[in-house]
Amino acid sequence: MHIRATEPPAAPPAGAEAVPDSRGLNLWRADPWAAPLLGLYLPPDLLAHLSPHLDRMGALAGDRLDELAGIADRNPPVLRQRTRRGEDRQAIDYHPAYREMERIAFAEYGLAAMSHRGGVLGWPAPMPPVAKYALTYLFVQAEFGLCCPLSMTDALARTLRRFGEPGLVARYLPALTATDLDALRQGAMFMTEQGAGSDIAATSVLAEEAADGGWRLSGDKWFCSNPDCGMALVLARRKGVSGMRGVSLFLLPRDLPDGTRNSYRIVRLKDKLGTKSMASGEVRLEGAAAFLVGEPEAGFRQMADMVNASRLSNGMRAAGLMRRAVTEAMFVARHRIAFGRRLIEMPLMRRQLLKLVLPMEQARSMVFQAAEALRRSDAGEEGAYPLLRILTPLLKFRACRDARKVTGDAMEVRGGCGYIEEWADPRLLRDSHLGSIWEGTSNIVALDVLRAAQREGSLPVLRAHVAALLGNGERLPEALPLLDRAAALTARAQENPALARQAASALYHLTSAAAMAWEAARLGDTARLDLARLVLTHRVLPKDPLADSDEPVTDELLSRVLAV
Repeated sequence: MHIRATEPPAAPPAGAEAVPDSRGLNLWRADPWAAPLLGLYLPPDLLAHLSPHLDRMGALAGDRLDELAGIADRNPPVLRQRTRRGEDRQAIDYHPAYREMERIAFAEYGLAAMSHRGGVLGWPAPMPPVAKYALTYLFVQAEFGLCCPLSMTDALARTLRRFGEPGLVARYLPALTATDLDALRQGAMFMTEQGAGSDIAATSVLAEEAADGGWRLSGDKWFCSNPDCGMALVLARRKGVSGMRGVSLFLLPRDLPDGTRNSYRIVRLKDKLGTKSMASGEVRLEGAAAFLVGEPEAGFRQMADMVNASRLSNGMRAAGLMRRAVTEAMFVARHRIAFGRRLIEMPLMRRQLLKLVLPMEQARSMVFQAAEALRRSDAGEEGAYPLLRILTPLLKFRACRDARKVTGDAMEVRGGCGYIEEWADPRLLRDSHLGSIWEGTSNIVALDVLRAAQREGSLPVLRAHVAALLGNGERLPEALPLLDRAAALTARAQENPALARQAASALYHLTSAAAMAWEAARLGDTARLDLARLVLTHRVLPKDPLADSDEPVTDELLSRVLAV
C-alpha cells in the first residue's frame, strides 16, 4: 500500500490536541460506511424507523455508555454467599453502572427481545437479525461484557422456541423476551465441565428422571457466564446412557414454579482477563429440577443451535471492538501533532491505519452477510441453512482472531496513554481475546468449517453465493478462481485437519472480499471496491517480503477510510 508523503503544515492545524480525547463522539456518525451499508441490508421503512435509535445509541456509546463501562470494568461483581446472620444468600452484587447498562440494553432498546416479538422500539413486528446486530454493534463499542448475557438470552429464546414443547415455551419464553426488568429473566448456557470443554461426549453432569416426570441434575459445571441468570440451558448425561447419545438438553430455571429457589449453588466467580463487568462462575448442581428440551438423544445438536447463534454474535462483537479501536486510532491520528504534523499526514501512519481498517470492514460485511443468511434460513429459503452453517464459523474464527491484532495495533496509535486503564484501549484489547475462546476455540471452530463443508454440503452453496456477489466474476474477476483453490484446500483438509485454519482463513477472506465488492456495486462506491481488492492483495495472494515497491492506494479510498 504505497501512500504519498505530504508537506508539513506551517502551523499546527485547528483542533490539534496534546492528548486527544474522543469522549462525546457519536460513534454512529463517526463511521463513514455505517448508514450506507445498512441501507443495503435493511428494508427502507425499517431503516428510516431505526435511524434515530441508531443515532442515539451512537451518542450513548461514545459518551455515557463508555463511562459506565469503564466504571463497571473497575468494579467487578462480587458473590455474596451468606448474610451476616449466617443465612444462605447466594447473590451476586453488581455495580450500579452495570445495572444501568442492563436497563439501556434490555429495557430501553430491547436488544434481546427484538428478534422474537413485535413492539420493541415501536416496531410492530419482530425485527430481522441485521437490525439487532446493527444496534448491538454500536453498544459493544462501549461495553462488551454485558453483550454476553444479551446474546445468551436472545439465543436461549430462539432455541427454546425451536425445540421446547409448547407448554414449556408458553411458561418461560415471555420472561426471556420481556423489556420490563422486573419481569425479565436473563438466559445463559451451562455447558463446560473440567473434563468436557469442547469434548461434549465427555459430559459427566448426571440427569436422573424423577417420579414426577421431571429431571434432577447433579454435578459441576466449570465455566458458567451470567450464573445468576433466570434460566439456563444445560447439557447433562441421562443416567445409564454413554456417549454423545446420552447427552440431553435441559432448561434449568433459577426459581421453581412454586417460587422456591432451585437446588444449585454458585461456588465461586472467575477472575478473568477481560469482560470483568459480567460475572462468570462455577456452578454445582445438587439435584436441581430441570425440564427436558427436545429429543433426548439430540441434546448437543439442539444446543448447537444456541452455540451457533452465540458464535454469530461473537463475530459481531469482534467487528464492533475493531470498529471502536479504529475510531479511537483515527481520532488520535487526526488530532495529535508530532514533529510539526498531524499523525494522519504521515505516510507510515496512514499505511498502518489502512491496515487496521481492512480486517474491520471485512468483519462488518461478513456479519451482515451471515445475519441475512440467518433471516433467510429461518424463513425456510432453500440453500440458506448450509450457507449460514459455514458463514457462522468462518466469521467466528477469523474476525475474533483479527480483533486481537487490530485492538493491539490501534492501542499503539495513542502511545503510552493507550496502555493506561483510564482509556478504552486496554479494555478493548482484553475483551478481544474472549472471542477466540468462548463458544469454541480457534481450532474447534476451524474444524467446524470442515464439518459444515462435509456434512451440510456448504461449499457448493458458498461458491454459488460468492459467484452471485461477484456478478459471476465481473467484479474482482480473480476471486472466483481463488475461491476454487480455497475449496480444493478445504477438501484436502478433510484428510489432513492440520490445514483447517489455513482453509478457513482463505474462505473467509475471499467471501468477505466478494461481499465488499457487491456492496461497492450496489452503492456505486469505487473506494469500497478498492478495499475489496486490497483484501485479495494483502490477505490472500502471495507477496515478496523483501520487495521495496507496493501498489498505490487511491486518494478517494484514503479520504473515505481516513476521513481526511
